[in-house]
Amino acid sequence: MSKNHLPSELPTQIQLLQAEINRLQMEINEIIHKTSVFENLLRAEIEDELIEEQELSLLYKQQKKAKKAKRLAQKQRGKNYDQTGILTSNQSKPIPEKNSREQQLRKQLYREAMLYVHPDKFSMQTDKLDLATEITTQLIEIYRSGDLAALKAYHAHIFSGNTLIMPPQIQEPSKGPELAYLKMELKKLQEELAETKNRHTYKVLTEYKNPMSFVDELKAYYKDRLMKLRKRTRSK
Repeated sequence: MSKNHLPSELPTQIQLLQAEINRLQMEINEIIHKTSVFENLLRAEIEDELIEEQELSLLYKQQKKAKKAKRLAQKQRGKNYDQTGILTSNQSKPIPEKNSREQQLRKQLYREAMLYVHPDKFSMQTDKLDLATEITTQLIEIYRSGDLAALKAYHAHIFSGNTLIMPPQIQEPSKGPELAYLKMELKKLQEELAETKNRHTYKVLTEYKNPMSFVDELKAYYKDRLMKLRKRTRSK
C-alpha cells in the first residue's frame, strides 16, 4: 500500500478506535453499576458485621501500637519494668451506651457515614482505599468521643463529597500523536474491563443461580473474622 494513502486512512482508524473506546467505557460503566447495586444489597444484609469489623480492626491496630510502645519503654528502663497497665493509656475509649434520643441520633449518623465510606467499597480503587480507611478511622474516633456536634459536622463533610477523590475521567488527547494516544487508552480500558469482570461479587452476580445466597457465605466469613478479632482485642 502506498504511503500516500496513509493520511486519508488515519481519520477512519481514529474513528474506529474512538468508537471502540466509547463501547468499552459504556460496558465498564454498566458492569460497575450492576455490581455496585448488588454490593449495596449485600452490605445492607451484613452492615452490623461490617461496622464491628472496622471498629475491631482499628482497636487491634491501636493495641499493637500500644504494646510496641510499652516494649520499647521496658527495654529502655530495664527487664524488671512493671508490665501492668500495658493498654491503659492508648486503649480506645468505650462507646457510650446511653439510651437517649441523642445516642440514637449519634448511632444513626455514624452508621450512615460508615456505610457510605467503608473501605470495602473502594477495594478496586487503590487510590481511594487508604483515604477511605483514614476517613473511617476518624469517624470512629469522633463517634467514640461522644461529641454529637462534631459527628454531625463530619457526617455533613462526608456526604458533601469533599472527602473522596473523584474518579479520573478519560482525558482528551493533547500531546503526541492522537492515534498512539487512543491505542493506549484502548489497552487501558481493555485491562480495566478484564479487572472489572474478575471482581468476585460480579462473578457471584452473573454465575450464581441465586446471587443473594452469597449473603450466607459472607456471614460465615465475618463470623469467623469477628471471633478472631474479638479474641485478639480482648483485655487480659
